[in-house]
Amino acid sequence: MTFDIERSVGFLLAKAYQHVVSLCKEELAVYEITPPQFILLAYLWKLDAVSQTELSEATQIDRTTIVGIVDRLVNKGLVERQQHPADRRAYRIILTTRGRELEKELCIAASRVRDKLTTRILPGEYKTLGRLLKRLR
Repeated sequence: MTFDIERSVGFLLAKAYQHVVSLCKEELAVYEITPPQFILLAYLWKLDAVSQTELSEATQIDRTTIVGIVDRLVNKGLVERQQHPADRRAYRIILTTRGRELEKELCIAASRVRDKLTTRILPGEYKTLGRLLKRLR
C-alpha cells in the first residue's frame, strides 16, 4: 500500500490553510493587522472585557501566544489591559475606541476573503465545509 500525499486530508487542509492565511494577509495588510490579531479582535467584538485566559480558551490559542498578540494590539492602540476587578493577578482585555471602530472595515475585508474562497466552490459547499471543519476542530 502506498500513501498518496496529494489525497491526504491533512495535507489538503494544510494547503487550504496556507491559501486562506495568504488571502487574509493580503486583505489585512492595509490595516497592519495580522490574521491572529484579527481573530482576537473578532472575539473581542463579541466578548469585550475578557481575561487573556478566556481569550485563549475561546480562540484555542495558547496563553503564551495570546500574550504576544495582545501586546501588539496594545502597541497599536486597539486594545488595553485593565486589572481584573475580581482577580488582581489577571487582566481584562478591552477594546479601545479605535479597536471598535475598525470592526466594520475589518469585517468587510474578511468578507472579501470569503468571497474569493467561494468562487472556487459551489453554492452551499461553503456552509458544508464550515460544518465539517467545525466538527474536526
